[in-house]
Amino acid sequence: MLLVAPAPARAEAPRILVLGDSISAAYGMELEQGWVHLLQQRLQLEGYPHRVVNASISGETTAGGLARLPELLQTHAPDVVILELGGNDGLRGLGLQQTRDNLERMIELARQQAARVLLLGMRLPPNYGAVYTDAFERIYAQLAGEQYVASVPFFMDGVALEPGMMQPDRIHPTSRAQPQLLDNVWPVLEPVLDADS
Repeated sequence: MLLVAPAPARAEAPRILVLGDSISAAYGMELEQGWVHLLQQRLQLEGYPHRVVNASISGETTAGGLARLPELLQTHAPDVVILELGGNDGLRGLGLQQTRDNLERMIELARQQAARVLLLGMRLPPNYGAVYTDAFERIYAQLAGEQYVASVPFFMDGVALEPGMMQPDRIHPTSRAQPQLLDNVWPVLEPVLDADS
C-alpha cells in the first residue's frame, strides 16, 4: 500500500504589525487614505508578500501599546513590528522614563517572538519647553542605538508645520501628507524586509 504524505500547507504571508496612535489610525480621514494602507499598496507594488496588520488606536500611549502587544504578538505572529507610539505620552506631559521603559519593553517583547522592530521617532511642539522636548526626542535615538533597531529619526519630517500637511488641530496630518509619511518610513523599512531574503 502506498502512503502519500499530504502536501504541505501553503505558508502564510509574512506580517507587519503597526502599533501606533491616531497618526497611524488615519485620524480625520478614511482608513484607505492613511499611510498604513498606502504601505500595503507599496508592498504589493514592489513585490513583497507581506500583509500589514494595523493595530493603531487614536489616543494610544506607550502604556496602552505595551498592555496590548503580548496578545497582538500571539494572535498575528508578525515578522516585523513598527512602533509609532510616544506622541500622546509627550502631549500629556507623562514621565519620560516611563515612556522610554515602555518602548524598550515593547522592543524586547517583539524580539522574544523573533520579530524585527522599526521605531518611528517623534518630536513635540516647542511650547512644551526645550528641556522636555529635547529629552523626549532623544528617547528614540538612544533606544535605536542601544537596542540596535532600525529607526526613523522623525516620522513627521516634511509634514509637521508644512502648509496643507496638517489638520486644523496642528497635531494630525492631512490625507495629503500620508504619502510623505510612507516615504519617510519606506527607505528604512525595506532593508528590514530584505533581512531574511
